[in-house]
Amino acid sequence: MGLYIEAHIRADLDELWARTQDPAQHQRWDLRFTEIDYLPRVPGEPQHFRYATRVLPFLTVAGTGISAGEKERPDGTRTSALRFASPHPLSLLAEGSGYWRYVPVSDGVRFLTGYDYRPRWGGLGALADRFVLRPLMGWATAWSFDRLRLWLERGITPERARWNWLAEMTARALTAVGCAAGLSQGPVLDALSPAVAFLVPLLLVVALSLALFAPPLATTPAARRCLRTPPTRVTAPRVLGTLGRQS
Repeated sequence: MGLYIEAHIRADLDELWARTQDPAQHQRWDLRFTEIDYLPRVPGEPQHFRYATRVLPFLTVAGTGISAGEKERPDGTRTSALRFASPHPLSLLAEGSGYWRYVPVSDGVRFLTGYDYRPRWGGLGALADRFVLRPLMGWATAWSFDRLRLWLERGITPERARWNWLAEMTARALTAVGCAAGLSQGPVLDALSPAVAFLVPLLLVVALSLALFAPPLATTPAARRCLRTPPTRVTAPRVLGTLGRQS
């Protein structure tokens, strides 16, 4: 699989399963989707679903998919797999597949995903995917996993977590701009006493460094908290092979 994300979530396995398998709850924490709806299920067939993603305020791309899960496995883990496709001509993502794994550990669950997809638009699409979409998808998945973790561990709803992130990013940006502007005021600093002229730039540099490099607050979701490289060699679950291709 092209992308791999893993989060360690200190929560009950059943609760994690519910908040990832219920479309109404899934769409609340997953930044990649605006809407997820299960379609009427045909007995004996995998679950079909429809998804939509708001790319811009005036542009929403939609697609369909199929999924299947293994809730009871001999080793105590659980697995969910899916295939998906979007026929929308403006969707760079044409089709793909992936899985979620739920691995119980002593203090919670290792919740991990592996997925890959095929971009459209030929060579131009391949370049756009490599340098824009794929890094963005990796970040959005990791950020969403951490938002889910905050919901389960701390009771911070996905909506509150989003506002926490926006508030922190705004505060960091304003601090960085203010510090940069202050450091650029050479003539003003020269007019101050030597001690103050030395101390003010030092404080501005410290504040700028904190705004740019300080770890995110504990109540703010952050992609950096997730593992982005598999610790060992991983393979797609067998249940993925039972799902037909989407088109």
